[in-house]
Amino acid sequence: MRRFDPHEHSRNVLGEKLQSCSEDPVTGFYRDGCCNVGPDDLGVHSVCVRLTAEFLEFSKAHGNDLSTPMPQFGFAGLKPGDQWCLCAARWKEAFDANAAPRVVLRATHEATLEFVSLDDLKKFAIDLS
Repeated sequence: MRRFDPHEHSRNVLGEKLQSCSEDPVTGFYRDGCCNVGPDDLGVHSVCVRLTAEFLEFSKAHGNDLSTPMPQFGFAGLKPGDQWCLCAARWKEAFDANAAPRVVLRATHEATLEFVSLDDLKKFAIDLS
């Protein structure tokens, strides 16, 4: 009997099947390349973003240094242009401070909508035609 996988049915903010955010670097709370969320992801790492130098500086200044390598944890550090699953509350904080990075809507989990409106996310979308 096949085990039920809740990530198999994950939806993005557009109501479609959740797409991969990044395999290089491998992102996601579950390090599966997707911005899946679950009960053990207290930070709700649901927003797929394309990082900028400005956002990395903003995040570091607000207590979350994403750019400094931490080899002891297998973390090489992030650089501008990388895509990453960001905490929804951190994206909202950056949005409120006019420092939000661009968003990949098709790879952003629907749980994000508990923190941010779809209209605000669309203003930063890089995957809308």
